[in-house]
Amino acid sequence: MRRKIFDVHDGQPTELSTTAMAGIQAIYRIEEEIRGLPPAERLAARRSRTRPLVLALRRQLMRQGKGLSRHADIAKAFAYGTKRWRAFNRFLYDGQLEPDNLIAERAIRGFTVGRRNWLFSGSFAAAERSAVVLSIIETCKLCGVDAEAYMADVTERIQNDWPASRWDELMPWNWARRQEMPLPLAA
Repeated sequence: MRRKIFDVHDGQPTELSTTAMAGIQAIYRIEEEIRGLPPAERLAARRSRTRPLVLALRRQLMRQGKGLSRHADIAKAFAYGTKRWRAFNRFLYDGQLEPDNLIAERAIRGFTVGRRNWLFSGSFAAAERSAVVLSIIETCKLCGVDAEAYMADVTERIQNDWPASRWDELMPWNWARRQEMPLPLAA
């Protein structure tokens, strides 16, 4: 819902879209404050602070949406929000949920941007290798590991006859970069 209203506002701001965006921004300011808190505390804050803002936003969408032509872009954005109101409100009843799916969208952005390029991998084997490498990179990101350093180090260790019985140590969640050995001083 936020995206639809934002797109209309960004293209052609009106008093209606500006007011709706202000209401949405107030909700997101509260979310920024409570992000990272335990679910019970987030839920309590949403019930006391966010719910009244959400209800006011719904009243605004319903009231102002009725006076618009159904073909107007802002009316379509408001209708989109009111039709999906129940799904939009779900975060008000569960402290573990986010008000949107931006976290998931950001996580897959690299894949979605490049997916057209991956159609031209050259062969099925090349596409499989790309999938493996991208999986390693994303796993490294989740583990807070520099993917380039990880792959260079693991490749070198495997080339130097790393024992197969210790491959679990090379997984991104177990990997520890080797300390660089100081060069011996010249005598």
